Amino acid sequence: MKLDMDEQTVSDGESASALWFEAPEICAMRREALSRRPEDAVLVRTLYSGISRGTESLIFRGQVPESEFERMRGPHMEGRFPFPVKYGYAAVGRVEAGPAVLRDKVVFALHPHQDRFILPADQVTLLPETLPPRRAVLAANMETALNIVWDAGIQPGDRVAVFGAGVVGALVAYLSSRIVGTQTILVDRDAKRQALATELEVAFVQPDGVEGEFDVLINATANAEALQNAIAHAGIEAKIVEASWYGDRPVTIALGGAFHSRRLQLVSSQVGSIPAEKRARWTYARRLAKALELLLDVRLDRLISGETAFSELPAAYARILSTQDTLCHRIRY
Repeated sequence: MKLDMDEQTVSDGESASALWFEAPEICAMRREALSRRPEDAVLVRTLYSGISRGTESLIFRGQVPESEFERMRGPHMEGRFPFPVKYGYAAVGRVEAGPAVLRDKVVFALHPHQDRFILPADQVTLLPETLPPRRAVLAANMETALNIVWDAGIQPGDRVAVFGAGVVGALVAYLSSRIVGTQTILVDRDAKRQALATELEVAFVQPDGVEGEFDVLINATANAEALQNAIAHAGIEAKIVEASWYGDRPVTIALGGAFHSRRLQLVSSQVGSIPAEKRARWTYARRLAKALELLLDVRLDRLISGETAFSELPAAYARILSTQDTLCHRIRY
């Protein structure tokens, strides 16, 4: 059978397999040609990638609003929203070819789910020598959590409530609790998340158990009810940080009552921008390197709730996203 041009290119040169979202709740593996590698680029063979359940769920279901098509483009994403797109941003792999200083090193990259890829050398980050590659799939989540803590402006001694014990919420509470003198609680409807909080040495309560007023409150649930609960427990001039992204879903909250008289601040946090007060000193590269360093605690392995072989991913992807117990799901290559 005669091959078309794309098939001919793949058969004649080096190629890779990648996961694509083809239509709402439909994904498939595609075989793609790898372009010629420039001298200042690296060829990476993927060891692991991580599924970012919140963001990838919205993309998989086609819930990215048209107004956000360009802003939601991930690094090295291919295709166009809503479909088809190749998406993902947590890949860990070994450098097979490239500059000598990186060759055979294990690196993290913001890249979709793909078994081999080529990137400029300055777009991969070396893992700390003592960080296991299997845990490094949490790097993008830790980077997001670090940025949220910066946006929240948590100070020693603050009372902090973090709503949502998913991966990002748990990491925010983990970081906050290690700021000297803070009193941090992690709030979630699922009582089973108590075990996760205990492992991370963070106090845990369910939503109806939140008591008193807080200096900083962070919502990482993508749920308006949790945001309303945060507002209800905010002290005078407290800061409420909305760290969720709702896609195209409308959100209704009540801003009457004491919202104005208490002079509450309701602000958003988004990892795409470094907070203004840090931009003079912090680059994206420095932030990502710090996120990798913050993953050295072995207890953070608890945030990885399952693993699937890359070859099985198209059949398993919808189930992984729909399972409520999923935290970070790791893909093994």
